[in-house]
Amino acid sequence: MMKMMKIVTLAFLFAGVFGSVARAGWDPADEEHARLSADSFRSHHGLARFFESAYGFVVFPDVYKGGFMLFGGGHGKGYVYEQNNLIGRSSITQLNVGPQLGGQSFSEIIFFKGKNDLDTFKRGNFVLSAQVGAIIVTSGMATNTDYSNGVAVFVRPKAGVMAEATVGGQKFSYKSY
Repeated sequence: MMKMMKIVTLAFLFAGVFGSVARAGWDPADEEHARLSADSFRSHHGLARFFESAYGFVVFPDVYKGGFMLFGGGHGKGYVYEQNNLIGRSSITQLNVGPQLGGQSFSEIIFFKGKNDLDTFKRGNFVLSAQVGAIIVTSGMATNTDYSNGVAVFVRPKAGVMAEATVGGQKFSYKSY
């Protein structure tokens, strides 16, 4: 049983590392994909105030997550903006522990209230734990949400079915253009 859990965990980690496309330098298609990804969240009227007031944000258009038995994880790639200018790429890696089964995909956006909040993220010192609430974006719901410790997080489900009662976290990386 323990050996099976280790194998599943390693499979998720290898899928995140080896499932990504290697690129050297700037890809012009990135800028268009980044703009479309941010625009997909801009269409939610409740988020307009975050786009107007945030110093920066990172958008992850596609995050894939899965879990089996007691272990699960996820991975995705995104784009980082500072004062509405695209400045780099980011990746998100998740690890969850607890009863879970299934898989899902979602989009995630993280707003940074001030320069120091974004700088902390860019240094790679940024981890979201299970204590930070991720909110499903629905029309008008973001009007009641505010920053917590300089950060506001919104998640929009895309596809999949997953049942879980887990504790885990998200770790981010950053690479400037």
